[in-house]
Amino acid sequence: MTVHFIGAGPGDPELITVRGQRLIASCPVCLYAGSLVPPAVVEGAPEGARVRDTAPMTLDEILAEIEAAHAAGQDVARVHSGDPSLYGAIAEQIRRLDAAGIPWEITPGVPAFAAAAAAMGKELTLPEISQTLIVTRTAGKASGMPEGEDLETLGKSGATLALHLSIRNLREIERRLIPLYGADCPVAVAYRVGWPDEAFLHGTLGDIREKVRKAKLTRTALIFVGRVLGEAEFRDSALYDGAHPHVLRPKRRAG
Repeated sequence: MTVHFIGAGPGDPELITVRGQRLIASCPVCLYAGSLVPPAVVEGAPEGARVRDTAPMTLDEILAEIEAAHAAGQDVARVHSGDPSLYGAIAEQIRRLDAAGIPWEITPGVPAFAAAAAAMGKELTLPEISQTLIVTRTAGKASGMPEGEDLETLGKSGATLALHLSIRNLREIERRLIPLYGADCPVAVAYRVGWPDEAFLHGTLGDIREKVRKAKLTRTALIFVGRVLGEAEFRDSALYDGAHPHVLRPKRRAG
């Protein structure tokens, strides 16, 4: 018996990995985070499988389901949104499973920032504009941020930022980042990426808060901040530059 933590991707049932899809189709127990994973993702569970939405459940209730499956020798598909390694709340479950001697493994998924970038048609790392992507969040009611991970500290790098769980903190984001990035710095808000009602708002640090307010977006949104979002003038990568030889494209000898 194994508990399979599966990254379901951002919402589109076609963005789950082949492995994740196969595991869901083979596990007699399927526990999925229904607030972020649409039912269509787990429709491939076997006929007669026990399929439960864990959104209204506590950690103890989820573990009780897993322990019952373990006692019955049944594999469990534990389906999370995006990639489980990012804000997946799997570490606390794994700690409990280890204590109970229950085997587990992780199948990665498409993270929301990657799906959003694809939908926007953007590369998040442009030569000499930004070569760093910081995936972070801001402090909320449930938890604060560790020391040294505040927006001022991270923003000093000038890196592209992907801010999760922060749509209600736009006033604070604006206040902290405008001195570092400028009020004209491009911002994109990706709402429910991969879902049928997916939407994108584009603006700047100076005006995005008002646009979000008018659109009435209050949850399930990812905020991108960075010059790569609006930059059209950048040099080509050296990867395919004919004047830049490398191990797979050695310099040709004249002759």
